[in-house]
Amino acid sequence: MACVLACLVYIVAKRKGLEWRLGFGLKIYIRPNFECEMLPVCWCAAALDFLKTHPEDPIDEAKFNQSCGVGVVITPEEVEGVVTEARKLLRWADGKAVKNEVDMQVFSFFMYFLSALQFISITSGYSIILVHKCSKVLVNYTPLLFISAGENYMMEGYVVTPNTTKLLKQHLERTGGQVRTRFPPEPNGILHIGHAKAINFNFGYAKVNDGICFLRYDDTNPEKEEEKYFQGIREMVEWLGYTPHAITYASDHFQQLYEWARELIRRFAYVCHQRSEELKGYGALPSPWRDRPIEESLCLFEKVKTKLDLLREKLLILTICACVHDRCIYPTYDYTHCLCDSIEDITHSLCTKEFQARRSSYYWLCNALDLYCPVQWEYGRLNLHYTVVSKRKIVRLIEMGDWDDPRLFTLTALRRRGFPTEAINNFCAKVGVTGAQTMIEPHLLEACVREVLNDSAPRAMAVMGPLRVVITNLPADVAVPNFPLHEEKGCHKVPFGSRIFIERSDFHEILEPGYRRLAPGQCTGLRHAGYVISLEAVIKVRSLNSSFFFLTSSTKSEGGYVFTPFCLIYSFNSDTINFRFLHTNPEDAEQVPGGFLTDINPESLVVLPNVLVDVSVKDVPLFSKFQFERIGYFCVDPDSTKDKLVFNRTVSLKEDPGKI
Repeated sequence: MACVLACLVYIVAKRKGLEWRLGFGLKIYIRPNFECEMLPVCWCAAALDFLKTHPEDPIDEAKFNQSCGVGVVITPEEVEGVVTEARKLLRWADGKAVKNEVDMQVFSFFMYFLSALQFISITSGYSIILVHKCSKVLVNYTPLLFISAGENYMMEGYVVTPNTTKLLKQHLERTGGQVRTRFPPEPNGILHIGHAKAINFNFGYAKVNDGICFLRYDDTNPEKEEEKYFQGIREMVEWLGYTPHAITYASDHFQQLYEWARELIRRFAYVCHQRSEELKGYGALPSPWRDRPIEESLCLFEKVKTKLDLLREKLLILTICACVHDRCIYPTYDYTHCLCDSIEDITHSLCTKEFQARRSSYYWLCNALDLYCPVQWEYGRLNLHYTVVSKRKIVRLIEMGDWDDPRLFTLTALRRRGFPTEAINNFCAKVGVTGAQTMIEPHLLEACVREVLNDSAPRAMAVMGPLRVVITNLPADVAVPNFPLHEEKGCHKVPFGSRIFIERSDFHEILEPGYRRLAPGQCTGLRHAGYVISLEAVIKVRSLNSSFFFLTSSTKSEGGYVFTPFCLIYSFNSDTINFRFLHTNPEDAEQVPGGFLTDINPESLVVLPNVLVDVSVKDVPLFSKFQFERIGYFCVDPDSTKDKLVFNRTVSLKEDPGKI
C-alpha cells in the first residue's frame, strides 16, 4: 500500500491542479483493494488522466472504471498467446528491426516513470532527444507540444477550479476552438534576434494550427516608451514575413484592469505602504496592513492617483505605479499580462523561461477574478555568443550610434547588414524550442545566411585593396554570369579595357614556392574574361601609393589558372563587421571581470574607403545584396548616396576552396 500511495503522491506532484479530485480516486479504488500488495503504476496514471480530462462533477464511475481498466485482468497465458500470434505474422521480418521496435515502444510506454534515469517526462510538453542503448543510437522523440484549444486542464501545472469547466465552455463559444497566440513586446527598444525566435514561435504555431496571432504592445511603462519603437516593432514583425491578426495595446484595457483591481480588493487584496526593499527576498514578514478593512483599502486605492501606494494580495504582491503622464497610475506587467491574455481569449501564452516563476501568479490572478485562464508555457531564451541581447545593455552600446548599428544583433541591424529574413527564420527553426537555456554560436546563423544568399545574391567583381594593371593589347566587353551555377538567371556586361584593378594580394614581386597568382615569370587568368596575362614590367609611383603593371594578354585559358578580378571601376566604402566582443560570453564575470563594456572588440568595425566594384552594382536599391566573388556577401547600406555607395559585409564566404 505504501508503494501505491508513493506512486500517487509522485504523479500528483507532477500534475498540479488535481489535488482537490484526488480523494475520488482514493475512495473508488484504493480502499476496495486495500489488501493488494501493489496497484499497477499504469492504472494510477490512467486514473489521474481521467480525473484531469473530465473536470465536470459528478464523476461518472462507470466511465472512470472503463477508462482506467478497473476489473480488467490479463493473465500471463493471454500475454504469451498474443506475442506468439505476433511472431507468426512477423515471421519473415528482420529480427533486429522487430526487436528495436519492441524496445522503443516499451521504452515509450514506460518513459513517464523513468525520472530516476533522468529522462524528461512526455507530459512536460518539451521536444526531447533520447539515447537508448538497446535500440536506435539517437531517437528524435517529439511528442505533441501542446494541448488543443479548450483542453487547458490537460496541461501539466494548470490550476483547475470548480469554475474551470464553465469558463472553458464560454471561451470555446467565443472562439470556436481557434488557436490564439500573441507576441507582446514592450515598446522601449528595438527587437533583437531573441525576439525573432519568439515571433516565429508565436506566429508560426498559430499559423500551422489555422489560428491567429495578436501583436500586443505591453505599454505599461510610459517613461521608456517612444513612438519610434512602436513603429519599429511592427516593421520588424512584417519584415520577418508575419501579419498580425490585430494590433492591440495593454492600455486599451486599463479601465477594465482598474475595475478588476477594485474587485480584487473586495475579495483578497489590500493597500500596502511597505517599501520595495521590505518586500524583497524569500520569507518576507506579513504586511502590517494585511488585515486592513476592505472599505479602508478601497478609499486609499482611490488616493493612489496622487501618490505611490501598493496593492497587495495576502499571498501575492501586486503593484500599481504612479508616474507623471496622461494616466496617473499604471498597472505592473504581472497584473496586466495575464488579464489581457484572458480578455483576448489567448489559448497558448508562450513566454521565455524567466517567466516560469510568475506562472503561479498568472493562474492565481485569473482564477481569483473568475476569468478564463489561458495556458502559460515557458521555453528557453535564445542567446548568442559574442554579443548581448538585453535591451538595457544594448542601449549602453549605442550611445554614439543607433539600434541599427550593424555590429549588433538587433533585427534592424541584421537587416542593414544584409541578413535575409528567410535565413533568420531558418535559423530559428534549426535552433528549435526547448525548455533548456541555450547558447548558440553565431556561425550557425551565418551558415543559414550563406545558404540563402548563395542562391539569391547576384555575383559582382570587387577588390578591397585596388592595384592598377595596364594591359597593352586587348580591349573588350565581358559577360559575367549573375549566378555561375545557374546560367538561366542571366548575366551582366562589364567593360574590359586596357586598365584594370586587381587585389594587392594577387601579385608578388618575388615568386614564392606555392604561390599561384601573378608574379614575375608566372602568368595568371582573368576570371570570366577567359584570357591569361603575363607580367612585362613594374612601374612604382610612391606618391600615389600604387603600382602600375604592364601586361600582355595571351591565348584563352582552358583551366588550371587562378583567375583575378578585372575592370573594377566603381568605387565605394566597405564596412567589415566583426564580432562586437572579444569573449564568447561577455556577460560572464569569470571571463570578463570588468563587465561587458570592457570586452568590446576595438576592431569590430573596419572601414575600407577605396574599394572598387564592377559597374553592375550602380544605381541598385538600398539593402540590395551581392556576392563579391572570392570575398563575401555584401549589402547596400542606407548611408549610400548617388555618388558614393556604402556596402556592409554580411558574412564572409564559406571556407571552401571549391565554392563558386
